[in-house]
Amino acid sequence: MSAVPRFEKAGKADKPSGRFRRMLGRLSTSQQDLESEELREDTQASGCTRIAECSDRQIVKVTGTLRTVTLRPRAGVPALEAELFDGTAPLDVVWLGRRSIVGIEPGRKLIASGRVSMSHGRRVLFNPKYELRPLGKE
Repeated sequence: MSAVPRFEKAGKADKPSGRFRRMLGRLSTSQQDLESEELREDTQASGCTRIAECSDRQIVKVTGTLRTVTLRPRAGVPALEAELFDGTAPLDVVWLGRRSIVGIEPGRKLIASGRVSMSHGRRVLFNPKYELRPLGKE
């Protein structure tokens, strides 16, 4: 009868302690990954839906950071477009008929709610209700 090798889980002595592991993880992780993780935690804490979990025609409440803000006309009508990112996926937020909105700028955090639609394979939220997050929390 031959012996079958057994694979055992490594004990605690083989793994670095929790605080040391987190510090090591932060040092070896890119800045973008750290920001994404922070945004995902913020989404959970605020009770919002993760953007990656949003499906077509679903009414959602999402939160994240605006990465870009551009003025792009749609069918001859001005439209302010912003890309909202929550650490899981991007969402295009579009305000039709607006050239600018005070406070809507790259790097600003906000909560937006409305009906998600799909356009050219991307999630889009048209004319959402929104709430700008206080600058002190950023």
